[in-house]
Amino acid sequence: MLSLVPTPIGNISDISLRSLDILSTANTILCEDTRVTKKLIHLLKERHNLTTTEPHFLSLHSHNEAEFISKLTPDFFDQNVVYVSDAGMPGISDPGQMLVRYCLDKGIVYDILPGANAALTAFVASGFVETKMLFFGFLPHKGNDRSTALQEALFNGYTTILYESPKRLDKLLCELSVAVPERRIFLAKELTKRYQRFYRGVALELIPQMENEIRGEWVVVIEASETKGSSLSEQDILALDIPKKAASKLIAKITGENPKECYTRLMKS
Repeated sequence: MLSLVPTPIGNISDISLRSLDILSTANTILCEDTRVTKKLIHLLKERHNLTTTEPHFLSLHSHNEAEFISKLTPDFFDQNVVYVSDAGMPGISDPGQMLVRYCLDKGIVYDILPGANAALTAFVASGFVETKMLFFGFLPHKGNDRSTALQEALFNGYTTILYESPKRLDKLLCELSVAVPERRIFLAKELTKRYQRFYRGVALELIPQMENEIRGEWVVVIEASETKGSSLSEQDILALDIPKKAASKLIAKITGENPKECYTRLMKS
C-alpha cells in the first residue's frame, strides 16, 4: 500500500496523529530529500514519541521521479510505503502525482492524508473575499515564458496564489507594480515558523517594506481581477509618461531582457 503523508511546513507540532500512525508502521519512506526526512523523523521521535520499524529511506524527487517510477513493479507496494515531500502536501508543487497515477494504473491501494499546505494557509490569511482561486505554483524564472505565465496569473478573474523564492520576490513586486499597480497583494513569509510575517497592500507599498525582509519562503496572494483577458505590453509601458531609461528597466523586469540592451534598442527606435 502507498500512503502520501503531508509534513509540517514549519511548526513541527502541526504533524497529525494519523501521520504519526502511518510513519510508525512504514517499511519504506520515499523522500524528496532523505536528509530532511531523517531529521524530521528524529524530531518526531524526540517531541512526539514516534516509534518506527526502522524504515528504509529512498530518494524520490522531481529530477529522478519519472525514472524511479519506470523501474517500479507492483509488488514493491506489498509493504507499507510512505511518500513525504520536504514540507507540506505531496503533489502540490512537489512530486507525488506520478506515484498516485502509477497506483491507479496498476490497481494498487493508496491513501492520501490531509495536512499542512502553504497555499491554502496563505489564501485564508489574505482576507480576500473572492473564494474562487487559482494556484500557479512557481512562475517560470525569466523571458517570454514568465511574461506569459504572469499575464495568465493576473487576468483570470480569480484570486491567484503563487510561490516565490527570495531571489525573485523583488522582481515579482516590480512586475506587479507595472502590470497591476492598484491591485491588492498579500505576502506571507515563513508560514507557521518563528519569523512568520504577513504583508498586505499594493505592490509599490510593499516594495520598500521588503528591504530587510527578503529572506525566507514566500507565498504571494493576488486579489482577483475584475475582468479577464487584459494584458500589459511593451507599447503600454512606452505610452507611460516616464523616461526611456525607466521604461527599459520595467520592460526588462517583465521580459527578462538585458536592461542595457533594452535601453539601447529603445533609443534606436
